Amino acid sequence: MNIFGIGLPEMALIMVLALLVFGPKKLPEIGRSMGKAIKGFQDASKEFETEFKKEADRIEKVVTEPMKATLEPPTPKALSESATDATIVEPTPEPQIESHESQVAAEPETANPVQQG
Repeated sequence: MNIFGIGLPEMALIMVLALLVFGPKKLPEIGRSMGKAIKGFQDASKEFETEFKKEADRIEKVVTEPMKATLEPPTPKALSESATDATIVEPTPEPQIESHESQVAAEPETANPVQQG
């Protein structure tokens, strides 16, 4: 007998230690509560397993069913009154930044008094 990787000698040792620690009066209560906890865990595990199988079967049914292709009539794409009443706002042009070279070329040559004389 091998439960949770624990053999019969190890289990007997654990039972003797539990008897020494908790005493003969508390041991049946602890065993009862442990049994209820294990039973609850088994019930929850079975419920999870059945729900999982149901969902897997439902998904498998959906995947294996052939798809039904149908064409839907096109919906009219007309603008509503609120969209036609809206004013159209044009974007403002971005300011252009001139480089230093273009500013020098744009300056008149008469501005330099050394060249006039």
